[in-house]
Amino acid sequence: MRFLGFDQKTFKHGVHPPEHKDQTNSLPIRQFPFAPVIILPMVQHIGAPSKIIVHEGQEVQRGQVLAEAVGYVSVPIHSPVSGTVRKISKMPSISGKMVPGIYIEPFPYSTQEVMKGKSIKLTFATPDEILQGIQDAGIVGLGGAAFPTHVKLKVPEGKTCEVLMLNGIECEPYLTTDHRVMLEQADDIYMGIRYLLKVTGAKRAIIGIEANKQDAADHLNSHKPNDIPVTIEVVPVKYPQGSEKMLITSILGKEVPSGGLPIDVNVVAVNIATAAEIGRLLPHGRGIQERVVTITGPGVKKKGNYLIPIGTPLRYALDQVGAADNISEVYMGGPMMGTAVSNLDISIVKGTSGIVVYTENETKKPEKIYPCIKCGACLDACPLFLNPSKLGILAKFEAYEEMADNYNLMDCFECGSCSYVCPSNIPLVQYFRLSKSIVRKRQAAKKATEHAE
Repeated sequence: MRFLGFDQKTFKHGVHPPEHKDQTNSLPIRQFPFAPVIILPMVQHIGAPSKIIVHEGQEVQRGQVLAEAVGYVSVPIHSPVSGTVRKISKMPSISGKMVPGIYIEPFPYSTQEVMKGKSIKLTFATPDEILQGIQDAGIVGLGGAAFPTHVKLKVPEGKTCEVLMLNGIECEPYLTTDHRVMLEQADDIYMGIRYLLKVTGAKRAIIGIEANKQDAADHLNSHKPNDIPVTIEVVPVKYPQGSEKMLITSILGKEVPSGGLPIDVNVVAVNIATAAEIGRLLPHGRGIQERVVTITGPGVKKKGNYLIPIGTPLRYALDQVGAADNISEVYMGGPMMGTAVSNLDISIVKGTSGIVVYTENETKKPEKIYPCIKCGACLDACPLFLNPSKLGILAKFEAYEEMADNYNLMDCFECGSCSYVCPSNIPLVQYFRLSKSIVRKRQAAKKATEHAE
């Protein structure tokens, strides 16, 4: 279905938080140094954790597979550095859980050349071979979700993909990773689109870009090849337009159905940086072992966009960029949908698109939470037309099944717009995140019980 009456390509509702992108959007991507110890968690993607296949004391080469995929919804992990495996043990993760990890000490005088593997030739490779190549490269969604890309690209039987949507919106405040990738890696992006068009069978590709990145749109337009059906659409700035559902609504006027996926409206959506990695890695048969990360915020002296080895400890990264002495909060990702870290000894992983650092000067003391005043601000902000006020009340009374069954809780993608506008300081998105987790656990337990019977 289509939303009618749009004067311009956008979606209804949403918010306009301060962008804070001018601090880094003009800074080119720079190579980050190797940490004295690289620490790789095995839980870096949605799905089954990777299985370690190396041992302590083993010498490894940059790009070598250290952990293999376990099943279909899983990807391998490659070494971001040539060095020696010093330890295999538990390490802290951003979720607070201890997970298996590999500690690698880089060789001090190595050239750190990346190993090559089996090239995926675009002309001769079948769609299934491309999908396998993407999985073998360890590629996941680089926009933050870290869902295995090969799974997302597999068009289900009975479905067709008509449009390949490349998501270059990057609506999260502070972050400019995708912006710089579009300005500096156009050839990789278009090569990635070639692979993606072949694997999905899409008839055309659209690159969606917000108006605050007009230079990126102009650059991609000027470098657009003639051999692929790709267009570039510039849309008004609004949060959370970077959600694939909102982007599809903005550009195509289609609404992904409740509980559905983009393929239900004949679309496959891929982050622009993910497309660039596909175009960069597959021709050489290499695995992902580094990514572009924006490190910024009031608590950072050397703000910038850095090409950082995956597994770089967060504490080391902050030391290198000159973090302030009075750090108060550090976010992995942006301030709207990112996660506030409680431990600086976690590592940068595949899904880390940004690090935002605040000092005590910017952060407020926890404000008192007041009762809902029924102002309706959260309803006006929610891009999915949910009722955050009602959901918040139900969450308080732990009525999780009613939230899911009658108020579409599971459609919430936790953009945080409701919390952002709430005058009563109710942490609605945190309530919903917890509620969804409980619903999923109960559903899994129910399925396990039914299967046992």
